Amino acid sequence: MAAWVLLALAPVAAGAMLGFASYYGDHMVLQKEPAGAVVWGYGEPGATVTVVLSEDSGLIVMKKTVRVKGPSGTWTTVLDPMDRGGPYALTAGQGSENVTLRDIYFGDVWLCSGQSNMAMTVLQIANASRELADAARYPYVRVFAVASARSDVELEDLERIDLPWSIPTAENLGHGNFTYFSAVCWLLGRYLYEALGYPVGLVEAAWGGTPIEAWSSRRALRACGLPEDAGSPALASGISPHRHLSGPQTPSVLWNAMIHPLLNMTLRGVAWYQGEANTFLHTDLYNCTFPALIADWRRAFHAGSAGQTQLLLPFGFVQLSTYRRQSPDDSFARLRWHQTADVGVVPNARMPGTFMAVAMDLCDERSPYGSIHPRDKQNVAHRLQLGARAVAYGEKDLVFQGPYPTRAVLEVTRDLLNLTYSQELVCRQRDTRAFEVCCSTPCGWVPAPVVAVGSRSVTLALAGCGTLVLALRYAWAEWPCEYQSCALYNTRGLPAPPFLLDALPVGKIPGRSEPAGGRELLLLPSSGFSGGI
Repeated sequence: MAAWVLLALAPVAAGAMLGFASYYGDHMVLQKEPAGAVVWGYGEPGATVTVVLSEDSGLIVMKKTVRVKGPSGTWTTVLDPMDRGGPYALTAGQGSENVTLRDIYFGDVWLCSGQSNMAMTVLQIANASRELADAARYPYVRVFAVASARSDVELEDLERIDLPWSIPTAENLGHGNFTYFSAVCWLLGRYLYEALGYPVGLVEAAWGGTPIEAWSSRRALRACGLPEDAGSPALASGISPHRHLSGPQTPSVLWNAMIHPLLNMTLRGVAWYQGEANTFLHTDLYNCTFPALIADWRRAFHAGSAGQTQLLLPFGFVQLSTYRRQSPDDSFARLRWHQTADVGVVPNARMPGTFMAVAMDLCDERSPYGSIHPRDKQNVAHRLQLGARAVAYGEKDLVFQGPYPTRAVLEVTRDLLNLTYSQELVCRQRDTRAFEVCCSTPCGWVPAPVVAVGSRSVTLALAGCGTLVLALRYAWAEWPCEYQSCALYNTRGLPAPPFLLDALPVGKIPGRSEPAGGRELLLLPSSGFSGGI
């Protein structure tokens, strides 16, 4: 593979040689209409390059002429929007030189990034043998993997490639542990292909043990008040005492080497699985650093693709799963909350155009890769593709997230709290610690056991709380439940997401009156992490 990489990137070193940039190749998928696919490469400065798209029969579909810029020796063109399908050939010509890429299809291109749970390959997941054997059934889901690399400056092209554009096989989907190809990315693409019925291109750029700061541009870090060295000895040195911070931690080095080179690519969406490293580092800044990364990537991909990648690029992510059973630490719970910008559900005002796969119920204590790496990636990808279909593709009436509380009424005389939910409920576990209430200042969280579950309601016992309920939280633990056995789901098997909500008596709000027989509480997302929260 190393030799292939050197040959493929030879135009970068030579500068004047005619060629395509590193992430164009045989078998690739380019973004279909309504966007135009950006194509770029290398040539002799000042020379003219002709780019021709043709059918297998040789029939020319379109021709573009572009001048090579100096001193960079690069050329760029935007193809006319193309309908889905193929195969096509793409030829770049300069004088008597020609370079041709074959077996090209137009479809949707998704970028998958993050840390080790995104890097876990199909070889490592549940039912791996069957999943690998199924690869041959999906020749129109094409895969490409960026090699791990870091840089102190923003690179224009990739230095190395782990997997060039390929038709999926058992070997290239299960090359090894934490190498290529990403199981979450592959399964998401496969499920989307099954729903859409046209080609899907998947680009993996992931590195285990890496914090969000390494994937963020300096612009994004400044937006959250972080200096470019992020003020951390661990980050500055790239060395951390935490074994789950095993990858590069220096701010922006992965953005520079693994994301910035891809900006010219026209994309349909992004899938992100990262956050475990930030349970040890700048945890309570994640409610800024994550929305800032999303906004920054969107602006950068839109600008880099000459406006072809939409400005509100759909961005899906996986909410953290689990790590240690019965851990008293709440950094996983806090980070799950911060992944939603402290709102609890997405999309929301701070995170428009996003979707989330809840994964806190997919624990795997016996995972040979450590409990922080659960093997059930099928449910993760299934939940992600539901969000993609609803948010990215606008599929109407598709339920893509679990139930969330919309109303709370306190029955003072009976010490009960009645919650109304947004969807029909299925109770899988009467967990006495699933719900907790804060009844004092500073907060001392006490369990609020479930005493009844209705079609869309949950009744909690408030023994010892009296009439004072200041806040309510659900599934606020590093390991909130056993496998697929959290307390609440909807009828489609999607888990209710965790939450942390302040409770404000409605009677104190002008124009609102109390319901008969109870005191209504207004539930507001909490951003407070003091007083024991």
